[in-house]
Amino acid sequence: MQARAGLRTVLRMLWADKLACAAAVFLLIVLLCAILGPLTLNELASGTNLRARNAPPFSLERGVFFILGGDALGRPLLARIIVAAQNTMAIAASAVIASLLVGATLGLIAGYAGRWLGEVIMRLADVIMSFPSLLLAVIVLYVLAPSIANLVLVLAITRVPIYLRTTRAEVLEVRERMFVQAATVMGASNRRIIFRHILPVILPTLLTIATLDFAFVMLAESALSFLGIGIQPPEITWGLMVSQGRQYLTNAWWLAFWPGLAIILTTMSLNLLSSWMRVALNPTQRWRLEVGGRKHG
Repeated sequence: MQARAGLRTVLRMLWADKLACAAAVFLLIVLLCAILGPLTLNELASGTNLRARNAPPFSLERGVFFILGGDALGRPLLARIIVAAQNTMAIAASAVIASLLVGATLGLIAGYAGRWLGEVIMRLADVIMSFPSLLLAVIVLYVLAPSIANLVLVLAITRVPIYLRTTRAEVLEVRERMFVQAATVMGASNRRIIFRHILPVILPTLLTIATLDFAFVMLAESALSFLGIGIQPPEITWGLMVSQGRQYLTNAWWLAFWPGLAIILTTMSLNLLSSWMRVALNPTQRWRLEVGGRKHG
């Protein structure tokens, strides 16, 4: 019953912010495409048909999946965008989750452990942040073979300092609060204090950052694929589709436009949802959404 009541409250708060609600619906559609697309449309997205080469959009003569046009090999763009959602989302999600877990763990250690260990960890973060993230990714992927695993590894490493520094700053502030001091006086172990008292307080902040960071990582993956050092054919992502359509911009603009639009809409939806989460997870501002949800309910 409590879970249902909590879900209804979240849905009410989401409905109170119409832009965030539309963003959540769009992201849900993208998620369904990423899960179901390759299972149902893989053959259609990879099969060539030179008669439909660079077929113009908004024409249903060759079927509904050619409504966005065809690519240079006559493959329907709509089917390819749906199938490409899986790799695009999987790479971004894997990189964000990995960087969140590693960065938050190191941040908890740096914030709660002794000063010497904390300084060593923070200097490690400074070293990583001293390199431009995109430049570091380009160098590593030139040395290593471009693959999904290497791409996730590089993107995760470049984002670890964000979570590390945020977590450490939050821990240093939370550990001085009264409830943590009381738990320490009562003899609670360090592990219990960290996971039962500190982590639940800082987790909403980390989740908000992760939602925003998801969009950044997706754009970084698209940029690397656009440069030709990301995902390699026959694998496909939205960024790779933009790269492949670049040479046809003058006579077949739709090859790069539609996957680029998918990237823009997804990142914009993630930014809107992140702004909503920043309010929804803040007890001092949540009342605005709760009041708005009750009025619309």
